[in-house]
Amino acid sequence: MAAPLVLDFDHSVGALPGATVVDFADRQEAIRFGCSLRTLRAFAAELDARLPREHGTVFLGSGDYHHLSWPLIERCAARAPFDVVVFDNHPDNMRFPFGVHCGSWVRKVALLPYVGHVHVLGIGSADVSRAHAWENYLAPLHRRKLTYWTIGVDTRWAARWGLATAFRAFDSRASLLDRFVEEQRGATRAVYLSIDKDVLDPAIARTNWDQGCLLDTDLFSAIDALRGRLVASDVTGEVSAYRYSTWWKRRLSALDEQPTIDPVQLAAWQAQQHALNLRLLARVDAAR
Repeated sequence: MAAPLVLDFDHSVGALPGATVVDFADRQEAIRFGCSLRTLRAFAAELDARLPREHGTVFLGSGDYHHLSWPLIERCAARAPFDVVVFDNHPDNMRFPFGVHCGSWVRKVALLPYVGHVHVLGIGSADVSRAHAWENYLAPLHRRKLTYWTIGVDTRWAARWGLATAFRAFDSRASLLDRFVEEQRGATRAVYLSIDKDVLDPAIARTNWDQGCLLDTDLFSAIDALRGRLVASDVTGEVSAYRYSTWWKRRLSALDEQPTIDPVQLAAWQAQQHALNLRLLARVDAAR
């Protein structure tokens, strides 16, 4: 199997067997949480120059870097067409007027002509509730390029806005996983898989964001259901502490109510994350 790849911004990813590690610590302030489109395009060009063309699962560090899935997916264009399956507690399709950030990148991916459909599974966040409906980019939902799979969130507003087919609401993690696995039976289109571990119950792994309720075994079942169709994958959601020097990033992260990271607990949480990464990596490799 191709070796895993670590984009090392925040030193949060533990040592993975055979991994290629690319040091981006000097880009942490510029890229973390969000950046201008110009900055991201320049960084995407640097990725093309520095990364091996063939590699395994990419580990991004904190979920604050989930917007880097966009250029990683673009690097897979030669393997198109494919769907994108995202596990995330948030839709990552929220309005962001300053470029792109870790909560807005899905809209950009849904615009790619060679991406058939984007599924975001495990959303338990209030980001998709009626009170926050206006904050979501609605165009990819209306165009039927994007589907939200939610757990325990009241999304009845979507039907009144003509978006009933873009939402799949479930009362439990088990019912969501059962439906997803059932739909994958007989499916043939290739898949890019992106996992943000904030979709997991905090007892499984602590992250930098408010979290969902899935178990690691749920992710394993979903990965198994995609066996033989994975073209590439990334994993984010490590836990790391960082204080922004840029005032607007400090302000926006505060508005997003990112939880405070307990420095006493940090090492233990990262060790728990590392053990999970090893299990995820083995499962994804087995499914390729």
